[in-house]
Amino acid sequence: MKASKGSIVSVEYEGRLENGIMFDTSKHGDHSHPLEFVIGEGKVINGFEQAIIGMDVGDEKEITIMPEDAYGQKNPDLLKEIPKESLPKDKEPEEGMMLIVSTPEGKQFPVKISKIKDKSVVLDLNHPLAGERLMFKLKVKGVKSNSK
Repeated sequence: MKASKGSIVSVEYEGRLENGIMFDTSKHGDHSHPLEFVIGEGKVINGFEQAIIGMDVGDEKEITIMPEDAYGQKNPDLLKEIPKESLPKDKEPEEGMMLIVSTPEGKQFPVKISKIKDKSVVLDLNHPLAGERLMFKLKVKGVKSNSK
């Protein structure tokens, strides 16, 4: 059965940046934890989902996903300057350091310190993979009909 919109698929994957650095994988040591999702529900990035359509159990391929079909381009409006005293006091801030911030609704997300100034820091609120071309190795482990 080939994967199509509405199919429940199970996929092993390895994701790398253009420089070869792995940013995610479904394999952890000797164990594999395939990603399971329903095509068309938008639970994974568009380029990943589109690459699975038409694949069958056992099929493998390597793909490159452009930023527009992944996490988008970096948005300069998502660079926010805040006073240094707003940061946690337990560590000295460094460029590239990742922090977890909470929204008023209680959601948490990662932000990166992109610049340090005398009395402030610039936080990058873009997704950490925004602006990146993503390379994936994919292997379909399962395809099921999603008849509810």
